[in-house]
Formats: sequence, C-alpha cells, structure tokens
Amino acid sequence: MTAALQNYQARMRRVLDHIDRHLDADLDLAALSAVAAFSKFHFHRQFTATFGLSVHRYVQLARMKRASYRLAYMDALDVTEIAMDAGYDAPDAFARAFRQRFGQSPSSFRKSPDWESWLAAFGPLDTARSKLMKTDYSSDDVTIREVPTTKVAIMEHRGSPATLGATIQRFIAWRKARGLHPSTSPTFTVWRSERSPASPADYSTDLCVGTDQPIAANAEGIKAGEIPGGRCAVLRVVGYTDNLEPAALYLYRDWLPASGEEARDFPLYCQRLSFFPEVPEHETVAELFLPLK
Repeated sequence: MTAALQNYQARMRRVLDHIDRHLDADLDLAALSAVAAFSKFHFHRQFTATFGLSVHRYVQLARMKRASYRLAYMDALDVTEIAMDAGYDAPDAFARAFRQRFGQSPSSFRKSPDWESWLAAFGPLDTARSKLMKTDYSSDDVTIREVPTTKVAIMEHRGSPATLGATIQRFIAWRKARGLHPSTSPTFTVWRSERSPASPADYSTDLCVGTDQPIAANAEGIKAGEIPGGRCAVLRVVGYTDNLEPAALYLYRDWLPASGEEARDFPLYCQRLSFFPEVPEHETVAELFLPLK
C-alpha cells in the first residue's frame, strides 16, 4: 500500500472515529469534511465511494445501532431518552423509523428482539466499517502469556449465529442479576465451531463470566466450568470488535506456522475488556487467546 493511500485511509478512519465519538452532535457534511481535511464539495462522493453508504445513511445506521443496543441491553433507559439520543425530536418519529428498519416497534424489540432482521439491517454498516478495519497484524502484535485458570459460569449457544443476540441478552440479564459486572468479573467468549459453518445449526459458542459463586440448577441453563490456565498467544484488537475473524485468521494462517508453537487442546477464545455502547465502537477492546502447548 502506498503512503498516499495509507494517508487517505487514515483520514477516512478519522471520520468514522469522530462519528462514533459524537453520535449526539450535529454531524453535518461541513463538520465531517473538516475532520478529514477534505473539501466539502467532494467529501460526500469520496465517503460514498469508499464505504458504499452516504454520510447521512452511515450516521443514521450508527445512531440506530446504538439505540437498538440500549433497548436490548440497558433496561434503565426509557424509550424517550433513547429516541432523543438517536437524533429524533419525538418518540413517535423514532418509533416509525425503528419499525421501518427492523419491522418491530422499539417496545416490542426491547421485549423480544427479532435478531435476524437486526443483523440484516446492519449488514451495510458492518460492510462499510470492514473496509478500513485493521487486518495487517504482525508478530509484534502477539505476546505469549501465562494465563491462570479462571472459574466461570457458562451459557452455551448452540444453533444459528442469527439467534446469538437472544442468548447474549439472556446472559447479560443473568450476569447483572448476580452483580457480575465486567469491570470486576472477566467476560469471555469461547468459540467451539468456525464462525460460518456449512450448516448454521452447527454453530457453537460459550458465553462465560468469571465467578467463584456456586452455580445452582437454574432455568437459564447456566453451568459451572473453567477457562484452563496455561501458555497462550494473545492478540489485542482495538475498535469494531464485533468481527474478530481477521485477527483469528492472522493467528492461525500467519503467526502459528511461523512461531514453531503448537496449539493446545482448548478452543480459541476472547476476553472482552470494554463494551459498546458503554464506550464508542472504535474504543472497544478484545483480546484473543490461542492456547499453546
């Protein structure tokens, strides 16, 4: 990649970061073109050519994604407050836009989200962000760490990735009810299958939270387990951590063959260190752990 192209992409990435950090602000074309240091007369076409979305559409989707997360995972916020933060003057205007996007009212989504429609709605946003995601990892990004054994509570997800959102919602509700906040109780995802198996029904992942509490029989299907200790190759990913596949591919395709190491008999997993929408998406942090012999 040429220095000129790297500079161009860095300026565009700066715009995405600015949008994520200022979703409550007036994100007009003049302000965003100034962030990128591009002419406002050309910026809208440059943005659309780079990301496949207009600036206005991108901002709308980013605000709506934050709103949907708040509805699903943050019960303390009421719909009116969420609507105002999404840039709507009244709850009914927000409700119309939300229903048009997801086929559900905000209150219906809060009670029982249709996660398949949700995934489809944000496909264009995820595609746009992936255009400038960091994928050029190097061995300098990987550290080998001795990891202690961690006792965890596990909620298993078995079946289509399209329904993972519902499992996450139940997991967060259970974790909150027991006071297991991520700041004090580490949160892990253990991938027991590939990200996109040939049959979606074969998708398998475990959601885990660190705890020494005994786990009694429960309706949620939570069970006790552990993340085993030992040597791990660790790769930290900062920003847009919904899709960690590029980082995982780097570990398996490039780092592991060149390292002379061998993988241990436990799946690849990650620890999520900060969460959207508690922080802007470009500030979310996750660490991937590849267990080694």
